[in-house]
Amino acid sequence: MNAMQTNATTTLIDDLESALASGDATQRIKTLERVTDLFVSGAPGFSPEQIGVFDDIFLRISERIEATALARLSRLLAPVRQAPPQVTRALAFNDDIVIAAPILSRSESLSDADLQSLAASMGPEHMLAISHRVTLNVSVTDILIERGNRTVVNSIAANRGARFSYAGLRTLVNRSANDDELALNIGLRPDLPVHHMVMLTERASAAVREKLVKANPAAAIVVQEVLANVVNGLRSQLRDASVKYREALAKVAELQRAGQLTEAALYGFARERKFEETAATLALMCRVPIDVVERALVDHGAEGVLILGKVAGLSWTSVKAVLLIQAANRGISAQDLETAMNSYTRLQENSARRVLGFYHARYGPSKKSESRADVAAG
Repeated sequence: MNAMQTNATTTLIDDLESALASGDATQRIKTLERVTDLFVSGAPGFSPEQIGVFDDIFLRISERIEATALARLSRLLAPVRQAPPQVTRALAFNDDIVIAAPILSRSESLSDADLQSLAASMGPEHMLAISHRVTLNVSVTDILIERGNRTVVNSIAANRGARFSYAGLRTLVNRSANDDELALNIGLRPDLPVHHMVMLTERASAAVREKLVKANPAAAIVVQEVLANVVNGLRSQLRDASVKYREALAKVAELQRAGQLTEAALYGFARERKFEETAATLALMCRVPIDVVERALVDHGAEGVLILGKVAGLSWTSVKAVLLIQAANRGISAQDLETAMNSYTRLQENSARRVLGFYHARYGPSKKSESRADVAAG
């Protein structure tokens, strides 16, 4: 802060004391405007200590100022990267959405912890404002998805800067079953993992599929297959188009060639919630197309995972890790895990192979998918 700014700040502090002592609302507003203009014009050059001085001034004035002036302060501070943190936070937590919205939707002074607290405690209007931010981390979107109403959830799904956890995406897909707008917003996301896209497309209405085709003409053949209930064709095409899946398949194939595709490798993938790597590894261990494994991993019941685990000769510890991927969005109780463990203990390998043969015949992929899986298996 240069000498001129220092003198101006000293004068403003004197004016502030006078304004607060006089009880004159008009004088307080004028002082707030002068402080705001001085701060915004010089913010990039202020030190943390100098910003702290402004923070104190803003807080003192804002406690005794009308809503219109606070809303103006919020609009002016929202785009300032160096905005004073205390007053910014106070504005964000204001019950008046007109005051809070600019800060909630734009300010970089709010930390992830602030945003989590706001998302967990404020109402729909505040959550909607948060959903408009340029970027949103998983810790915040998880709360918004859990607490948000339809408008909030659709806004998050349409926000390309929002990032989602596996459980968050699964919840969005589940909520889209009766919400065409949400299904379309999710379906058009470029970062939607293939297994969530499969679930979404299976449940989507004809109107949503038509819009997806118009937005992405290359998906026309895929959607026609879904309409004909040939969902496995969709899986294969989506998997081929997924960079993440291609990388996972390549990694697993390399482990197999090196003789390192072991139960320990599978357990590591499952513990890290790596869906694609886990699915590809199980497919190779059980010598079945990956489509069969995917269906088991997205179904609600544990039976498919238990059968695959028994055929692959896995320990219960590894099977449990895979089940936790399957139940990531809804959770699984200790009682359900105990029931699954008892079922797995009783299940005989020969029985599992017979059931898997039926499962493969009933839900397995087309010949085209089988040949592609054979190539991946090397």
